[in-house]
Amino acid sequence: MSLPILKTLGGLVLLTLGAELLVRGGTALARRGGLSPLVVGLTVVSIGTSLPELVVSVDAALQGKEAIGIGNVVGSNISNIGLILGLAALVRPMDVEAKVVRLDAPILVGASLLLVALLLDGELGGGDGALLTLGAVGYLGFTVWAARRSPAQIHDAVTDELPSQMSLVRAVGIFVLGIGGLLLGAHLLVDGAVRLARLYEVSELVVGLSVVAVGTSLPELATSVMATYRGRGSLAIGNAIGSCILNILGILGPMATAIPLSTAALSTVDLVLMVGLAVLVLPLLRSDYTLGRGEGAGLLILYLGYMAFLFFG
Repeated sequence: MSLPILKTLGGLVLLTLGAELLVRGGTALARRGGLSPLVVGLTVVSIGTSLPELVVSVDAALQGKEAIGIGNVVGSNISNIGLILGLAALVRPMDVEAKVVRLDAPILVGASLLLVALLLDGELGGGDGALLTLGAVGYLGFTVWAARRSPAQIHDAVTDELPSQMSLVRAVGIFVLGIGGLLLGAHLLVDGAVRLARLYEVSELVVGLSVVAVGTSLPELATSVMATYRGRGSLAIGNAIGSCILNILGILGPMATAIPLSTAALSTVDLVLMVGLAVLVLPLLRSDYTLGRGEGAGLLILYLGYMAFLFFG
């Protein structure tokens, strides 16, 4: 097996393990600091599953590989809906909470359209990044506020998945190991992706939209498929939609605030599919408030068709 492939696979493994350790350690520290399980579940855990996308995109931008960083975010949103929700629905039809249809899915459509509007000049600058970051803070704040006013069963759904409590020393150790795994994994993945692009003579953007995007979405994929298998389809859908929102607002926002990002490499097809899937998923979720196997198969076919277009179109 070639060195680029080994680096890429090693980076993916470290990213996945690092995100899991950081969420577990961060959750324990947040709860020891007095935050309620509900707040922890809606903030620490939600942000933690998006950390692979964040650290990979930042690492790529710092190395001057902006195409990989931006492609990672756009590709992750496409894979979250097309690949992850598609596969999860094939495992088992998923019930949909009214909140996702009435609030989260429309916010995703709005965030996607806002991103496209900001990209029209070919760059995400500091002002654009600040606007997106404020949107992320507002979204998380509103989610916590709304959840506190919700019925008890919603609180249970959020907090049931939290890791168990642990000692302070163990929590700090796991948290630090998680950070280390994320940072090293991101660096290996970006370096491996660049080498893969050169080895197989494809653009860095294509690698970012495909290999890197799927790799950084592995925590969401594992969470969603397992939640669906256990009959918690509404949690899987909420995780996927929420991750897409945070990818746009909470990842590209801080990145662009710190480092202006050129987006010239993105094609119209990439952006149209990202927005199109966000728009398409709304009526699919609203229909009987269920995402069935046929709808999941349709989403998966769209995703596989996009992958074929990237590599062979």
